[in-house]
Amino acid sequence: MATRLLLLFSFVTLLILSSISPSFSKDQNGKTKPVSEDDDEDLRFLEEAHDDHNAASHLQYPDSDQFDNEDGPDDEDFENFGDFDGSDADQYKQPVVDEKDVVVLMEGNFSDVIEKNKFVMVEFYAPWCGHCQALAPEYAAAATELKGENVVLAKIDASEENELAQKYDVQGFPTVHFFIDGVHKPYPGQRTKDAIVTWIKKKIGPGIYNVTTLDDAERILTSESKVVLGYLNSLVGPESEEFAAASRLEDDVNFYQTVNPDVAKLFHIDSRVKRPALVLVKKEAEKLSYFDGQFVKSEISKFVFANKLPLVTNFTRENAPSIFESQIKKQLLLFATSNNSVKVISVFQEAAKLFKGKLIFVYVEMDNEDVGKPVSDYFGITGDGPKVLAYTGNDDAKKFVLEKEVTLDNLKAFGEDFIEDKLKPFYKSDPIPETNDGDVKIVVGNNFDEIVLDESKDVLLEIYAPWCGHCQALEPTYNKLAKHLRGIESIVIAKMDGTTNEHPRAKSDGFPTILFFPAGSKSFDPITVDADRTVVAFYKFLKKHASISFKLEKPASTTKKTESSGVKDASDSSFDDVKDEL
Repeated sequence: MATRLLLLFSFVTLLILSSISPSFSKDQNGKTKPVSEDDDEDLRFLEEAHDDHNAASHLQYPDSDQFDNEDGPDDEDFENFGDFDGSDADQYKQPVVDEKDVVVLMEGNFSDVIEKNKFVMVEFYAPWCGHCQALAPEYAAAATELKGENVVLAKIDASEENELAQKYDVQGFPTVHFFIDGVHKPYPGQRTKDAIVTWIKKKIGPGIYNVTTLDDAERILTSESKVVLGYLNSLVGPESEEFAAASRLEDDVNFYQTVNPDVAKLFHIDSRVKRPALVLVKKEAEKLSYFDGQFVKSEISKFVFANKLPLVTNFTRENAPSIFESQIKKQLLLFATSNNSVKVISVFQEAAKLFKGKLIFVYVEMDNEDVGKPVSDYFGITGDGPKVLAYTGNDDAKKFVLEKEVTLDNLKAFGEDFIEDKLKPFYKSDPIPETNDGDVKIVVGNNFDEIVLDESKDVLLEIYAPWCGHCQALEPTYNKLAKHLRGIESIVIAKMDGTTNEHPRAKSDGFPTILFFPAGSKSFDPITVDADRTVVAFYKFLKKHASISFKLEKPASTTKKTESSGVKDASDSSFDDVKDEL
């Protein structure tokens, strides 16, 4: 009996000592060390449900989960603005297209067609792709017009022929390659019949065409939107060779040559002018551009490149590639409704003449629901306009707003400052909230510096999209984390709508993107949070990375409940064991 009582006393003593003694673990070298408070911290209370009106969302999400992905609706189109499509693929209904002259390729016949034909254009497409559906009638018409020429236009369903798509590095749809003797290069031109035909003829033909009769000259001027005519001393020889070499550098303009004074006159060249002479004729506001440089291919090509675009290009789906695939990356965009554009478009055109070859001038019709409105929303331009915005292109996608009236002098100064990189970037922003007292702080473009870049705070920022299903799923967890940490003065839990707000320090690869900005280190890039999307995982991340250490107090009711439950469970279990032993 004494032995059993001694055993019972020893067990109870051991139980008491273990409850008040530090825990130990082994480090990476195998030495024993005390377990830190963080390692042994009971964090179960963080995941407990709570009912608190302060944790209510600041977002009003749609009920639909139609965009259940982290990148968003057709996000590639918005990031790669040169391939802009402001709506989903359902906008395009499968057109009825006569594709009798388009060769269908598959794994079985692909190599055979490429090997047996010197020139082959291949479109890699996907049936569901809206851009591919829009291209289909243009591509088919080009194939029909080129029938009988030494070229094949073909298509291949890349969603079915995966190995071929991977072999030719198909990253998006449509991807169009042109094969010459089996060697391929991407097609860089516009997705229209005329552009495709012109480009291919240059690749398979001599590069320049002779015009000897007035009938031929009239046909060319009637059917083509822009042409180059060289008025030469001879149709063969050094002048013609230099002219032909220049033509191969410009894919989307046809080059013609003549020695006939009457033909030259029809193209608005004075027959008495000193030859060689050169004119670019366009069906635009600026109809004629005369060349006055040295007659060599580099100078001719430079002249054509600078003058071939309209003074002002109306932004449409069809001509978007000519704008954004141009060697000239910097653009000035005029945003205005159709009614308000009348009074400024002529001024905009006059300004465009001053920057030929340096800037592309683009008009966006804001009340055009198909393209103009989505483009305006993308750039953060609201109202009726007129508003002028400078854009650097997709490489760094910086935007600058003309804050002054749209006059020729202001446009000239604005364009010059844009070229010389003297402008301050513009970023989209929602209005700054009148109150911002919630557990989750609301960040917009215009208060980003104040909240996120505050050096005295460790800031966790979620960049979300209202339509994003993953963001909606994360919201309760994020709110719960903010509720638990609201008493920690050094930590800010924040969120920003990435579709309506921008900041150079808030770059996201998709939605949601969660970034951490440590206190005292705001000049460095933020840390991308890749932890599990649970309250405990976020809390552990913050404990590890926060510049300012903090201690989270457990709620009193939870602590008492946990301690009471823990003692009871341990006691019951221990004495049950002792009773069994006895």
